[in-house]
Amino acid sequence: MRELGIIEDGAVLIEDGVIVAVGTSAEVVAQADQSAERIDARGQVVLPGFVDAHTHPVFAGTRVQEYELRAMGLTYQEIAARGGGIRSTMEMTRAASEDELLSRARRYARWFIEHGTTTIEAKSGYGLSLESEIKLLRVMAALNREGPLEIVPTLLAAHIVPPEFQHQREAYLSMISDELLPLVAQEKLAEYHDVFCETGAFSVDETRALMLRARELGLKLRLHANQFSDTGAAALAAELNMSTCDHLEHVDQSAIAALQRAGVIAVLLPGAVWHLGSQHYPPARAMIDAGLAVVLATDFNPGSSPTPNMQMILSLACTQMGMTPAEALTATTLNAAYSLNRGDRIGSIEIGKQADLVIFDCADYREIPYFYGRNHVNRVIKRGCVVFTKSCVSLN
Repeated sequence: MRELGIIEDGAVLIEDGVIVAVGTSAEVVAQADQSAERIDARGQVVLPGFVDAHTHPVFAGTRVQEYELRAMGLTYQEIAARGGGIRSTMEMTRAASEDELLSRARRYARWFIEHGTTTIEAKSGYGLSLESEIKLLRVMAALNREGPLEIVPTLLAAHIVPPEFQHQREAYLSMISDELLPLVAQEKLAEYHDVFCETGAFSVDETRALMLRARELGLKLRLHANQFSDTGAAALAAELNMSTCDHLEHVDQSAIAALQRAGVIAVLLPGAVWHLGSQHYPPARAMIDAGLAVVLATDFNPGSSPTPNMQMILSLACTQMGMTPAEALTATTLNAAYSLNRGDRIGSIEIGKQADLVIFDCADYREIPYFYGRNHVNRVIKRGCVVFTKSCVSLN
């Protein structure tokens, strides 16, 4: 993860949205047609577009009032027990139309692009009914068609049990298993299935049953695991050879070893830890030293991590989780691409890959996490097209 393959005075040649040459400027310019458009990035850093492998970008409203309550001392769990948290976002999201949700999601998609992210994994989970979950997935599909942000959809109907099923838990699980999952698979509305396996959400046994049903229907598996407590969810991810196991704030060495043996990728979300005011970050250093593949993501959502800024996630990984800047970059590009089954197409600057590139206004890649809180992005290229350019500010 520390081997970035840096090319000093490098250049990239793109044709029809695909990288066709990479090397020194002299080598690449010699292969380029004289009519080729040239972008001057001298003195700057060019990287693959960030791949954000855990987001929740389709929702209505905000939770700013809960942000204030946490500042006054209430915990995330206490707010949820009062009817806040996921439930409050669910109510606002159910009441919103597809057009309203799409309009809001477009805004967030622009934020991702502006901060250098070119591909995201996007979860549903704020509808919590058959009709509303389908609505969220259709919004994702519409947003994906519009571009330029590339979206990999995940069904997360098992986020919490909605209030109308509070005393009919089995009925809600049956609805997901017997109705929603088959419909999503048939209409190809999602590529992955996820469950929030946590105290107060879904048990290990409930999660196993839902995951086996999803796999039977052709969906790949991701898992919210061990965010607030060690429920045994990480062991389940290893048992079922899931694609990823996400969060992992509470995980021991035996679970890390099991994930590594099973080839499960750990998706770590330090933005949620920071935003909730916790100090309990996932043990990234121990994971990397054990040979476990690690990914960093924003967990963009209205409650616990309302940031689309992967550059800030790099800073948190370096200062709070013991990762080097090179490891953090690998975790937000190539490793993240492989966690979405797209490592052969995105995540690195290689011949034959999709031309998703970001030009950073830095002389050294380590400045990206070092000068934290600033957006270093100068230009974003998606499939060979410039989709964002930073406005120049003139100072007298």
